[in-house]
Amino acid sequence: MLQLKDVVKQFADQVVLNHVDWHVRPTDRIGLCGENGAGKTTLLRVLARQSDVDAGTVQHARGTTLGYLPQDGLEHSGKSLFAEVRSALAELLSVEAELQQLEARISSGADQAVLDRYSELQELFRQRGGYLMEAEIGRVLKGLGFAEADWDKPCEHFSGGWQMRIALAKLLLQRPTLLLLDEPTNHLDLPARDWLESYLAAYPHAVILVSHDRFFLDQVVTRIVEVWHGKLTDYPGNYSRYLVARDERVTALRAAKTRQDEEVARIEAFINKFRFNANKASLVQSRVKQLEKIERIELPPERKKIGFSFPVPPKSGRLTVRLAGVSHGYGDLSVLEGVALDVERGERLALVGANGAGKSTLMRLLAGVESPRLGQREEGHNLIMAYFAQDQARTLDQQLTVLEQITRAAPFDMVPKVRNLLGAFLFHGDDVHKRVAVLSGGERNRLALAILLLKPANLLLLDEPTNHLDLASKEVLLQALRGYQGTLVFVSHDRYFVDALASRVVEVAEQRATPYLGNYEDFLRAKSGEGDASHSLLRVEQASLKTAPEQIADKSTRAVTHAERKAARREEQKRQRQLAEVEGRIESLEQQLAELTSEMQDPAMAVDHARLGKLVDRHVVLQEELDECMARWESLQELLAEGDAS
Repeated sequence: MLQLKDVVKQFADQVVLNHVDWHVRPTDRIGLCGENGAGKTTLLRVLARQSDVDAGTVQHARGTTLGYLPQDGLEHSGKSLFAEVRSALAELLSVEAELQQLEARISSGADQAVLDRYSELQELFRQRGGYLMEAEIGRVLKGLGFAEADWDKPCEHFSGGWQMRIALAKLLLQRPTLLLLDEPTNHLDLPARDWLESYLAAYPHAVILVSHDRFFLDQVVTRIVEVWHGKLTDYPGNYSRYLVARDERVTALRAAKTRQDEEVARIEAFINKFRFNANKASLVQSRVKQLEKIERIELPPERKKIGFSFPVPPKSGRLTVRLAGVSHGYGDLSVLEGVALDVERGERLALVGANGAGKSTLMRLLAGVESPRLGQREEGHNLIMAYFAQDQARTLDQQLTVLEQITRAAPFDMVPKVRNLLGAFLFHGDDVHKRVAVLSGGERNRLALAILLLKPANLLLLDEPTNHLDLASKEVLLQALRGYQGTLVFVSHDRYFVDALASRVVEVAEQRATPYLGNYEDFLRAKSGEGDASHSLLRVEQASLKTAPEQIADKSTRAVTHAERKAARREEQKRQRQLAEVEGRIESLEQQLAELTSEMQDPAMAVDHARLGKLVDRHVVLQEELDECMARWESLQELLAEGDAS
């Protein structure tokens, strides 16, 4: 549906796309990855026809519709939220308006042509979901975190993060055949991210997105395209598979480059040795031409393994901080009611919930920044606390450079490590000599977080520390926090980060703070289990209310005849045969995929892009069939398990 042919795009002397050939299929879900500044956003803008290429062509298939969500610059005003989102369905609304006009004409008498037109439009309106339009708008708005009470609010009353959600809601309702999303998870809380993951995973058309959320990429995309050095490299699978495949590819490329360098050195040695020997002139010229024909292998940048560890904090008491019967709010607004929460030494406690539920308020109460209206806050023995607020960057000195700011704040024994820490938070080279006054909002937040992590505190309170961090920096922070020997309370909208770190989850909702053991996945399982448990209890209660005759009748109703048992056995044998067939096909597919992967990792593939593209396409087809077989295998296993249980 989309193809790039020999595309070149550059800014001044920086080549962003260098003679790129690439294609996108109608149902691809692609994640763009690469270092900051590699050109991911530029590529999205080229695909969205918002930026011209300097050479080559960008071809869209006939009928392709585009939807592009940029990172910023989104503003909506002049309409209510619901009316603004509804306006995205302009074509459907025009059909609805014409239907209303035709209805008025029919009511006053109309000829057959009008009736035929009305019938045609009515069917078109039905097929395009016109009669479900209002319900679909409500579903999307609810999924993205808008309360029904917000629907009539003017759009200009919503902040930047909510403006992005409005734009995203409009795009999703339009259902373009090519959906281009630049950091769609920015400003989304975990419930909204979960909903968007499910929506995009089932999206019927092509999706290309940039995201710094690893879990989101793993759940949504089926291809990763790495943007590096003006080239695009395809990897089948999600982000986790990409990390493994990339390491394997780089290892193979490095070995191939070593062999190539040895061959080049041998040829150059021959040329230099016999350059002035007339008898060897033809051989020398042959070697020179051979050298010119060699296409040099370029290695992707080696990702530096930046390590950072916290200073060992002084030991605190078993209980670090306690909230007892706490209620809090602002003016007439009540945010928290009757909250009781103990934070014990060594815990990794994650606060989760929708935006506006009170997570930051609870964090400020734990930090002692605000005093509760009712209830008490108690600190444990020998508590040394460090608190990172969402607006922590305001505490920085505007006149200092980045290096001066962090060095001034660092303990003496940490001064030698500040450069490494700054590198982990994306301050490289001359960036460390920039003044704080000229930094962007994201850069200031990263600097403030880096400074906070230098302090030897035994209780860290971090309110959205992963904002403005790329995937590599999040991984550095995650590994550092895993090795931290103190107590941690944090808010993050990064699912992978929460899953990897939390030992207890506290859900902040409906003015309460409810704890759940485990990480976010355990929390979701526990939440879904609450509903299952309540239904089970209801069934037990209903059964206990039955009279003895009713119970006897139930037993006779549930009795299985001999013929039914034979039929059940035949069905089970049929499923066993199907299961064996599916398992055989899975084994065959896995073997073919392994062979394909081995072939794709051949160093020769680094220069044979046409052949590699065919192998990638074949890999995608086989992987899709394998996924279908695995789903069929799981379904058969469940059916057999149900048969055993019955």
